[in-house]
Amino acid sequence: MRRSPRCRTPGCPLSAEWIVRAPGVEVDLDARGILTVTLDRPESYNALDAAMVESTAATLERAVGRDDVRVVVLTGRGKAFSSGAALAGDSPLDGFDDDAVHRANRLVRAVVRLDKPVVAAVNGVAAGVGASLALACDLQVTSSEASFAFTFTRIGLMPDGGSTATIAAAVGRARALRMALLGERLPAADAHAAGLVSHLVPAEGFTEAVAALAATLAAGAPLAYAATKKAVNAATLGELEPALERENLGQLTLFRTADTAEGMTAFVEKRAPRFEGR
Repeated sequence: MRRSPRCRTPGCPLSAEWIVRAPGVEVDLDARGILTVTLDRPESYNALDAAMVESTAATLERAVGRDDVRVVVLTGRGKAFSSGAALAGDSPLDGFDDDAVHRANRLVRAVVRLDKPVVAAVNGVAAGVGASLALACDLQVTSSEASFAFTFTRIGLMPDGGSTATIAAAVGRARALRMALLGERLPAADAHAAGLVSHLVPAEGFTEAVAALAATLAAGAPLAYAATKKAVNAATLGELEPALERENLGQLTLFRTADTAEGMTAFVEKRAPRFEGR
């Protein structure tokens, strides 16, 4: 196991050189071993750009095997967990290629493969790949004011980030297809009732609920947690890797279509897209 110095005051922050930092992401590690990763672009509802995805994935990859990390909390600042991939500019499709899909897949793999519990603290809307990221986590503490939306088809794309596997594993084929094809907003209460998320808490007690769960996990048996996570993921997410590959191929094909270009442009221009099936 790899060690780093601990400070003596419970909950005090530590400076860890192994953490990868980037604009738009705040990372804190406290003395209890709680690593909190906060998506910090509230002005864009924490839309994920390349640097945010790569730095978060790298930090989680480096956390494997560290005894100074006991649990990871992923959350967002402001009104959103994450609104998904960052779309902007006159030609938003220019920022999307096979590297964009590989980055998203890398982050999901880092969450699933990490030998620590990963908690998504879903404080607000989680959409697109932001929703995929939340569902890839082991537990989801969801504010009653939060919601989920898999809006990929609304811009001419298909769900990615492993969500074609994680949604179906959680709620079954019929509900998964309804969510993926229609892109309907799913309120937190409905997501919890459907078994899509593990915890639903009142908005006014959200921060305290996240802190309590993180503290409980940080005080637990790390080797038992690692073995349990590995076994449950093997039993329930056996299709994750094939799903990531299928999503990768599907997205790369869709990136080359006129419909996707139109969908992304319409999203940026805040208008309804005009899809032509080409």
